[in-house]
Amino acid sequence: MNIAASRTAEAPSARTQVQWSRRWENELQLADHTELADFFRKSYGPTGAFNAQPFEGNRSWAGARPEVRIIGHDARGVAAHVGLLRRFIKIDGIDLLVAELGLYAVRPDLEGLGISHSMRVMYPVLHELGVPFGFGTVRPALEKHFTRLVGRQGLATLMSGVRVRSTQPDVYPNLSPIRVEDVLVVVFPVGRSIGEWPAGTVIDRNGPEL
Repeated sequence: MNIAASRTAEAPSARTQVQWSRRWENELQLADHTELADFFRKSYGPTGAFNAQPFEGNRSWAGARPEVRIIGHDARGVAAHVGLLRRFIKIDGIDLLVAELGLYAVRPDLEGLGISHSMRVMYPVLHELGVPFGFGTVRPALEKHFTRLVGRQGLATLMSGVRVRSTQPDVYPNLSPIRVEDVLVVVFPVGRSIGEWPAGTVIDRNGPEL
C-alpha cells in the first residue's frame, strides 16, 4: 500500500526518486526476503562483517522479526528500510506498550536520504496503530542521524543514561543469553505525551532487539 507520494532526495551523484510502501510481514514473499537480505548485507557490511552476518541467505531480520516494514524503492531496488514490532517493555518494572522501531538502513549510495526521512514516513503508521509511544535504541555512531528528528522536527526525544536488557537472538554455549547495553533511547510520543514516559534507568525487552 502506498503511504506517501514519491519524494526526491539528494544522493551523492544523482537525484533519486524513492517510492515508499508499507508491507505487513505476512505479505512478503521469498523474493522480497531475498532482496531485503541482500540490501541489509550491503548496508551493514561496511560497519563490519559481524553486522552483516545475520542476513545470510534469505533472512531479512536480525533478532526479533518485525510485523510491518516501511520500505523505500528506487530504480536500483531497495533504497531504505525501517521495521516495527508492537511489544510490551518494562521500565524499572513498569509494563509499557510500545511500537519498537529497528532495522534502520539506507543504501550506502543514498546517505543523503537519511534515517530522518524514513521515520517521517513511518510516523503516520504509528498513529494508525494507536500505540502510546514509538521506541528504539540508538548506538552512539547513529546519534547524528536522529538530530533532525529531535531538534528541528521535534518528532522524538533522545534519552541517555539508560541500560537496555535484551535476550540474544540465539543461545550459544559459554555465552550469556542476556545482553545489557548502554545506549541512547529514542522515544516518539504518539498517543501520550513525553511527560508520561515512565522514569527509569533500566529497560527490559524480555526478548531480542528488533
